[in-house]
Amino acid sequence: MFEIRDLQLLSALARHRHFAKAAEECGISQPAFSMRIRNLEDRLGVSIVRRANRFQGLTEEGEMIVRRARRILDDAKALEQEVQAIKGEITGTLILGVIPTAIAFTGRLVKRLQQAHPRILSRIETMSATAIQHRLDEGSLDAGITYGDSIGTDLRYVQPLYEETYVLLIPEHMTQGKGPIPWAQVAEFPLSLLEPQMQNRRILDRIFAEQGLHPRVVAETSGFTASMVMAREGLAATVVPRVLVRALGDLKGTRVLPLVDPVVSKPICLATLARDPELPTVGALRQVVTSLR
Repeated sequence: MFEIRDLQLLSALARHRHFAKAAEECGISQPAFSMRIRNLEDRLGVSIVRRANRFQGLTEEGEMIVRRARRILDDAKALEQEVQAIKGEITGTLILGVIPTAIAFTGRLVKRLQQAHPRILSRIETMSATAIQHRLDEGSLDAGITYGDSIGTDLRYVQPLYEETYVLLIPEHMTQGKGPIPWAQVAEFPLSLLEPQMQNRRILDRIFAEQGLHPRVVAETSGFTASMVMAREGLAATVVPRVLVRALGDLKGTRVLPLVDPVVSKPICLATLARDPELPTVGALRQVVTSLR
């Protein structure tokens, strides 16, 4: 009646809510993508997509079909992985959603996973904690590394990883200090921080607000790389997770100062949605996490 490939295209369209972006992800032209969605609608005898000049959303029937399609795709993925596991090897693609502050830890984790199971392909997607929760709920992520306090109660498995703490990465010419620095002093420097919708930024904004501080934000970025480059170039300081600084080492022309008054920490966890049976790739990931502790 329909092919697995059609369901993959439909799932991508529901996720991106944009024909061109979904077609690009799936590796086909937009006209061919649209034609396959039309053909699927014809075979099922219902409209899946609300159309005008561009994508307007899914119909009520389309929402139901997408939910069913994702279950079918999930079962197909599990079947493929379980067959390989019976043969004595774990293989397949592990889709992992990661908040920007946990990228350094994730690199270490994936290295261990690759050493233990070289035939697992890890696809790491950086996104907000809210997006991780949403993608887990819809089944388009296998696991998420995110803030413990942002995880929904419907998740079957939540494993604490570490406590996220913060340091100030500051150009050398802006300070002579080498020891801990209070948040009140941080607010006086020009800062480059993550975008306001990111959970890390909301954490920092809350810290400043609780202290009655008004930070001098001169730039906002979607990830830490740009902010760290700005610090190296002498433009602005930035607040980054300690684990990231440890992973990257010294950055020429900058200083790393621990943040105090208050000392802040946030729990970072591994989260997966309930699946029965569990994907072998997810089980392998959990085993590696246990070995890191």
